[in-house]
Amino acid sequence: MKRLLTLGLLASLAFAGEGYKVLNKIKIGGTGGWDYLTVDSAARRAYVTHGNVVEVVDLDAGKVVGSIKDLHGTHGVALAPEMNRGFITNGQSNSVTAFDLKTLAKLGEPATGKNPDAVCYEPKSKRVFTMNHSGNDATAIDAKTNEVISTFPIGLAPEFCVVDGAGKVYVNLETSNEIVEIDGAKAAVSRRAQLAPCEGPTGLSIDVKNKKLFPVCGNKVMGVVDIPTFKVVASPAIGAGTDGGGFDPGTGLAFSANGRDATLSIVKLVNGKYETVDTVPTTQNARTMAVDEKLHRVYLLAAEYGPAPEAKEGKKGRAPVLPDSFHILVVGK
Repeated sequence: MKRLLTLGLLASLAFAGEGYKVLNKIKIGGTGGWDYLTVDSAARRAYVTHGNVVEVVDLDAGKVVGSIKDLHGTHGVALAPEMNRGFITNGQSNSVTAFDLKTLAKLGEPATGKNPDAVCYEPKSKRVFTMNHSGNDATAIDAKTNEVISTFPIGLAPEFCVVDGAGKVYVNLETSNEIVEIDGAKAAVSRRAQLAPCEGPTGLSIDVKNKKLFPVCGNKVMGVVDIPTFKVVASPAIGAGTDGGGFDPGTGLAFSANGRDATLSIVKLVNGKYETVDTVPTTQNARTMAVDEKLHRVYLLAAEYGPAPEAKEGKKGRAPVLPDSFHILVVGK
């Protein structure tokens, strides 16, 4: 009986929640929509794509310290710190803007495929890869020279991407419910796999040490993909309306930002199984996120909303974003 009680206590502690909560907000303000944010934990900066601007935020000071303007429908930002360069996708102009991480000056704008969305820097090949959502392809670019190496097919509606640091890039395909592995040196697809039961994968994160990928999916599951076998080994439940996920190697926690449910799902390995261990209240439409590996915090993009207009022809109106309310929501312990 004593052993059963001990086991029961351990199980209850494992699922008692991780202690995460909303800590504060970092105001950005302004108008226009937003998409991704990228966190540089070492430099203590976040890069926020905000319409035709990228806002640069000092995470420790909690304020905007710079901006990169006159862009064209921004989506993703990739960083190459060893080259002092960053890269921003321009969905409207089918290009990527290179910039200096210190001065924020623009360094060129090489062309990509149609509607570049996510972007990743692959450090072994020293190449930048844009995921061209409408083009169903990816563009490989030399990160030092901005030379376009090639644009190559990868599959239907590529979404978020991550790298393993050893030459491989991974990307979700939203329409075909697949995950694809790209060989950075060859600039070509090396493997692909179905993500069932995951449907509509968007955000993606990676546990490099344990060789796992975490696609977050539109049907309220997080896939857990074993990289060596390229098979889905678990599918814990998450909330609705996700468009971003993350993984913190320091805590072993995987996250999903669920904009429709206004929650943050937390998944971890418990007794050899990946389980959802906490659901943290956030705010409406906080659907994209990034992890601060130094402070073990999660940053989500959000805004405040006014009342929705009355329904017309049976269709519910969309609540408007309140002016100057755009912000980063900070979640931690």
